[in-house]
Amino acid sequence: MHFISNTEPAHKDRRDWHNLKAMLPFLWEYRGRALFALGCMVVSKGANVGIPLVMKEIVDYLEKTDKAMLLMPVMPLLAYGLLRLASALFNELRDAVFAKVRYRAMRRLSTRVLNHLHNLSLRFHLERKTGAVSRDLERGARSVSTILNYMTFSILPMLVEFSLVALILLTNYDPLFTVATFGAVVVYVAFTFAITEWRMEYRHSMNRLESESNAQALDSLINYETVKYFGNETRELRRFDDTLAQWEYSAVMSQTSMSLLNFGQGAIIAAAVTLVMFLATNGVVKGEMTIGDLVLVNAFLLQLFIPLNFLGVVYRQIKYALADMDNIFKLLEQTPEIRDGEGARPLRLERGEIRFEQVDFGYNPDRQILFGVDFTVEAGRKVAVVGHSGAGKSTLSRLLYRFYEVSGGRILIDGQDLRGLTQESLRQAIGIVPQDTVLFNDSIHYNLAYGRPDASQEEIERAAEMAHIREFIESLPQQWETLVGERGLKLSGGEKQRVAIARAILKRPRILIFDEATSSLDSETEQAIQETLKEVAEHHTTLVIAHRLSTVVDADCILVMEQGRIVEQGPHRQLLAQDGIYARMWALQQEDQEGEGRQALSR
Repeated sequence: MHFISNTEPAHKDRRDWHNLKAMLPFLWEYRGRALFALGCMVVSKGANVGIPLVMKEIVDYLEKTDKAMLLMPVMPLLAYGLLRLASALFNELRDAVFAKVRYRAMRRLSTRVLNHLHNLSLRFHLERKTGAVSRDLERGARSVSTILNYMTFSILPMLVEFSLVALILLTNYDPLFTVATFGAVVVYVAFTFAITEWRMEYRHSMNRLESESNAQALDSLINYETVKYFGNETRELRRFDDTLAQWEYSAVMSQTSMSLLNFGQGAIIAAAVTLVMFLATNGVVKGEMTIGDLVLVNAFLLQLFIPLNFLGVVYRQIKYALADMDNIFKLLEQTPEIRDGEGARPLRLERGEIRFEQVDFGYNPDRQILFGVDFTVEAGRKVAVVGHSGAGKSTLSRLLYRFYEVSGGRILIDGQDLRGLTQESLRQAIGIVPQDTVLFNDSIHYNLAYGRPDASQEEIERAAEMAHIREFIESLPQQWETLVGERGLKLSGGEKQRVAIARAILKRPRILIFDEATSSLDSETEQAIQETLKEVAEHHTTLVIAHRLSTVVDADCILVMEQGRIVEQGPHRQLLAQDGIYARMWALQQEDQEGEGRQALSR
């Protein structure tokens, strides 16, 4: 049997058994609890099956005993009550004991997946669909709970009960009863699976069309003005109604097929009960069975079919859960592109010199980005990289962080090839102020302290002051506990960059990277921040990636990149004197600044 998800067709390579086995390690921590819960389940089902047996004894006693001598069958009645109590007690005890197993497995799987996602390469995260990964993570953890829930509370109890009933029928009655009872069960199960598989197509279509119609309605309302501009209200209503017409057909078919399923299940149960009653009544007439036997067989049959009523729902949910589980285990099988090699050692940071030696790199094999890039950032010096968009400037910082492996050449820090170092020690030594600062949806204090979580409040305040953001923070109603919103959207671009600068200052790394660190600041704040960055970088090895040339005129060396190559290098004045690419870029930016100044004066 192949299971399908609610978004994709069945795949022959669906590794359901593989995934179920992969789930077992998550249960190992509480294996004792799991076994105890299974024991409770067996006892509960044993008590459940024992109830009809006691009922048979009570009926037989009442039927055989002379009414004049009839006494209350105290012991069988007490046994009946105790079995009812035991069934309920061990059923609830199973649930309570197994809860720890189920939720711990969800917790362990979720933690392992998040850890694995953090270990995957930057390439994976740039190409991923965040919403899809988040949904897979949520559904994957829930799928473990669903599988365990249905296996422990539906499938295994059903199998145990079936086995006990089969044993009693085979050892006490004509084999025809067993054949009739379990033949009906097989037909019931096959019918339920077949109809459920068929009707799922309508259910999937119904869900898809409902989402599509909602999206269309929302889209037309968001674009209300555009609809009015072009007078297309009728067009929008027609599109919406056409989708709902398809949804209506699928919804009607889904409900009709559900009615067919329910009627078919009822018909099978009715036919089975009728057949078994004929056989039992015939046995009573012939004197081969008692009235108690007839009650017992009938009770067993009805008892078996009660859990089967939910079989369609269980089957559907297990299919969904197995599909979700497959997604999460496939995610876990993703191999990190960048891994610490055998024998990788921590970075021995002495001076902090960076060396790029004939580095070639391309994000894809068919599109090379860097060509023989060769330069040195001496310890304690400041080197700037400038160039037009797409020249490969930001790629240098990603390679230095070892988010990607170079395809040719090598990168060294204090003479140590990055490929032989542990990633943790390498990234601990580098601080960065990125162009696009993304903050956690938490307090300003949390985001500042992220640079060094063990920093004192005094150190955090000092870093904020150096980044010219302390005064702003303390002017807020919630001050340091102010929430910044998702991705820091409650702060302006300049405020976010100053938080990033403070965070980098707090980390106190030996190597600093400024990637367009002041691109979102106004001129006055930029000038103040530039002084701060100059002060911060004074005793650090600093790599500055910049578009505005005015921010890097004080660099010890400026590298000019074009189409992945270093085409010019030297100090600011020397590059101007060469009258090359850098000089032309400088002249253009000076003209732009003068034009902006004239526009500001005219306003």
